[in-house]
Amino acid sequence: MMTTIGGALAVAMLGAATAPAPAPAEVADDCTGPVSDVRLFVTVSNVRSAKGLIAVTLYADDRSKFLAHHGSLYVGRVAAVMPTTRVCIHVPATGVYGLAVYHDEDGNRKFKRSTFGLPAEGYGFSNNASTFLGLPSFSSVRLPVPRSGTETGVRLKYP
Repeated sequence: MMTTIGGALAVAMLGAATAPAPAPAEVADDCTGPVSDVRLFVTVSNVRSAKGLIAVTLYADDRSKFLAHHGSLYVGRVAAVMPTTRVCIHVPATGVYGLAVYHDEDGNRKFKRSTFGLPAEGYGFSNNASTFLGLPSFSSVRLPVPRSGTETGVRLKYP
């Protein structure tokens, strides 16, 4: 399964994970990201250790920016909790977004890859979109956020 993803996922997640935020990330009410009135709660399951950080990358409803270098709105990070980490992120407004999540076990704020360019850390996407044949399409990760307090889940996959 991982070999079908190739380096493309690692490059895309690395680009997503290192994309700068348009505004400094702030923490308010235990939520990450630029403060807004709309909060999204993400339950990240299958976290294999409490080392490092869980990074949740938020994308606007724009397929051309999904997984593109500097295409994200921001990356929210919280301490990893095993076996499940709950993350609260501020989203700019109600609407449709996409999420890419990874477990930054070494805490270096970068998506780690193997020598062959394959993912070396756990990862996942909103709607638990499949990566069996490569990167998921934006249409498979589109997540409606109709109101503040919306809940979603992402199950991490590890190499």
